[in-house]
Order: sequence, then structure tokens, then C-alpha cells
Amino acid sequence: MALSDIFTKLVSDKNIERINKLKSDTQPVWGKMSAAQMLAHSNVTYEMIFENIHPKPNVLLKFILKTFIKNKVVGETPYPHNSRTAPQFIIKESKNFESEKQRLINHINKSQQLGESYFDNKESNSFGALNKTEWNNLLYKHLDHHLSQFGV
Repeated sequence: MALSDIFTKLVSDKNIERINKLKSDTQPVWGKMSAAQMLAHSNVTYEMIFENIHPKPNVLLKFILKTFIKNKVVGETPYPHNSRTAPQFIIKESKNFESEKQRLINHINKSQQLGESYFDNKESNSFGALNKTEWNNLLYKHLDHHLSQFGV
């Protein structure tokens, strides 16, 4: 089962439509994050791609991530509800809903415009070089998981 292609305008636009259905007081179907925290959490993935604000794992941790976690993240199998997350993805503080929403939409649009060729063999902070399918799965699956978490 191939996941939807996040690098196409159609899929990116559908995800943006889903994001636009969220309201600041939308409650999760599962989990504890607020809608604003979920948007901020979803932005972390893109921050790791486009911004240099998160520390990269050391050699040992990167080896562990590549060996034991990578296939769960870049494969096609959906994430289970309430699954554990990496520390840099945990958002404890309150966030501005509109600001996080716009940042996420901008990241989705930027990724789509850059296209799959930009991502093919691009280095991931945690997993090393990923091919375009692995990047697609990582981006689409994470976003879909959290939009579904909020019922959109």
C-alpha cells in the first residue's frame, strides 16, 4: 500500500484543507495535545529539514535510530495511537494556534514546491540519507496521523 504523494499539489492542498478545518478549541480523539501544540509538534519535522534549531543526534544515537526506529518512521505502516515520541517533538508549553497553523501550511507548500527531487537522498538529522519515497512516507504519515488525531 503506497502512501499518498505529499509532493503533489493535490495531496498538499488536501492536507491544507484538513488543517483549515481545525479550530483552536478542536479536541483530540486521542492523546493530550491541544490543537496548537499538535500544529507546533508537526512543525518540528519541517524545522529539522529547513532550520538548524534542533541538535543533531550523536553518532551512537544516530546508529540506534537508523537501526531500530527508521523503518517505523519511513515505512508505510501507520503509527499506533499514543505512541512514544522523541524528546524534541514534545510540546509542553502553550502555542499560538494561528501562528503554528500558518507555519505548517507554509512548510507543506515549500516542500511541495521543492518537490521530490529536492528530497531524494537528502540527509535526515536522525536517519541519514533518505530516498524520495522515505521522505514522502515520513512527511505524509506523520501529518496524517496527527490530523486524524484531531478528527480532520
